Amino acid sequence: MTIAIGDRIPDVQLRMITDHGVEVASTADVLGKGRVVLFGMPAAFSGPCSDTHLPGYLVHADELSALGVDRIFGVAVNDHHAMGAWARSQGLGDKVTLLADGNGELARAMGVDLDLSKFGMGTRNQRYAAVLQDGIVTHLALEGGTGLEVSTADATLAALS
Repeated sequence: MTIAIGDRIPDVQLRMITDHGVEVASTADVLGKGRVVLFGMPAAFSGPCSDTHLPGYLVHADELSALGVDRIFGVAVNDHHAMGAWARSQGLGDKVTLLADGNGELARAMGVDLDLSKFGMGTRNQRYAAVLQDGIVTHLALEGGTGLEVSTADATLAALS
């Protein structure tokens, strides 16, 4: 079942690269406090994810902050090494933090897993954007298939305005 508005974000362990190295992060800890934007992408370094989805959140990070967003997180079903390299290649700094859902546990727990086996990619994240308030989903935009319209930073800004 897909997560819905009013649901609490599932508590699973993810990994992220910080200034101190690899950190195991509980979603309850990193996503469960304050107002958070979480956007899901199928894969690190893929065209639409690298060209549009992730950069949009970086470009609009200050505007999201002005609307009361405390932190912005992107997540993909990739290992933490790939996510760390992707963060560095995109110059994210501290504006957007990438979470590695290496085993797809968060994607499955949220019901947003997407079978891309026919493309040789296995099970990945569906594209989505969610706004969380203290771990509760207050806004959710799921893309149909692999589209990129309702989960963009522009769409999230519009939903928060």
